[in-house]
Amino acid sequence: MDTARIQVKAGDGGNGCISFRREKYVPRGGPDGGDGGNGGNVLLIVTPGMSTLIDLRHNPRQVAGNGGHGMGKQRDGADGIDCIVRVPAGTLVRDLDTAELLADLTAYDETVIVARGGIGGKGNARFKSSTFQAPRVAERGEPGAEREISLEVKLIADVGLVGYPNAGKSTLLARTSAATPKIAAYPFTTLRPNLGVVRINREQNFVLADIPGLIEGAHKGAGLGHQFLRHIERTKMLIHVIDLSATDGRDPIEDYEQLNLELGHYNELLTKLPQIIALNKTDMPEAEANLARVQKYFGKRKVFPISAVTGAGVNPLIQQAYRSLQYLETRARKEAETTIVFEAELPPEPRARFELAETREGFVVSGEEPRRAVLMTDLENEQALILLYRKLKKIGVINALERAGAVEGDTIQIDEFEFTYSPRAMQSN
Repeated sequence: MDTARIQVKAGDGGNGCISFRREKYVPRGGPDGGDGGNGGNVLLIVTPGMSTLIDLRHNPRQVAGNGGHGMGKQRDGADGIDCIVRVPAGTLVRDLDTAELLADLTAYDETVIVARGGIGGKGNARFKSSTFQAPRVAERGEPGAEREISLEVKLIADVGLVGYPNAGKSTLLARTSAATPKIAAYPFTTLRPNLGVVRINREQNFVLADIPGLIEGAHKGAGLGHQFLRHIERTKMLIHVIDLSATDGRDPIEDYEQLNLELGHYNELLTKLPQIIALNKTDMPEAEANLARVQKYFGKRKVFPISAVTGAGVNPLIQQAYRSLQYLETRARKEAETTIVFEAELPPEPRARFELAETREGFVVSGEEPRRAVLMTDLENEQALILLYRKLKKIGVINALERAGAVEGDTIQIDEFEFTYSPRAMQSN
């Protein structure tokens, strides 16, 4: 349950209110319509203690509350209630339509808004001016954003344990940490990744991940397949656990070579991760026959003969893993400090507020600002249309249409709405 697809719908903004103050002895009360409340957002928040997305599998639609409508006496509508979606640390968030990576949530309490609530519409009290003293117009609330996103959990660990099924990875994790993975004498005992904290001393520790056993063809989905290979991508280094006893009839050297091929087929970067070789099950009589041959294969490369069951040789292995992690972190800090910036970063180019495209019937205007202006306009209200014209002129749409050669009677399309271009009628009003 480390992947999920969900639909998120932010709350709609509340409509502004058209209201006039009517009280005895107040002959000219004037407009007093309040604003609509903002719609609630949909937020993802990293929550301690979570490790899967199983809850979201059963609740694939997450909806935030709508904003309340404005009321008379300049009373604003209440803001919509946010929808909080809790996810595990290490969650990748992507937009399903664009495949864009929206967030990589790694720290506890880290939060990201995946759907923003709509803005509440203004009430008629906000449009009062010296020349517009009795506005009978209010804005509609902006619709909340809606999208479909994919969630994918990748464990956050410093060191990953990789190896064939039944190589002894779970036993090693249980020996070195307080984790209690399932251990049994048959392949594929581990069906989900397990995490454990390995303590060197009171202040020094690292996170060790037991990845379910991989077999030939794992990158294509064989065995437990690539559904667990993704968890290795975040690790800084690997401990490659080899079954030296070869009790399942496999050859330790062939296991080592085949597993590295699988890692490379899935992601070439995995083959560049530092690896420490752990020759496990030295307590078994069959291991003694393979030890010399395997050590000769690795040559001058340091290997660690261990027994995860008895604990023999495990402490030097863990000490070496910690020293390697410290070296990798020190090297990363030095590289960051010595990085030379040859060119000053240029500020990003300002994005256009809208785009204009000519068609046979007229023009199509696209852009968030003009779209929002149209969505929040009551198109059956004549005064609202006048205000829409002023908004579009302020944004620059009207001037752009004039420069593009728009003439009276052209069809102007903004989002799903179409208008007849008639600036003279608007200006006369």
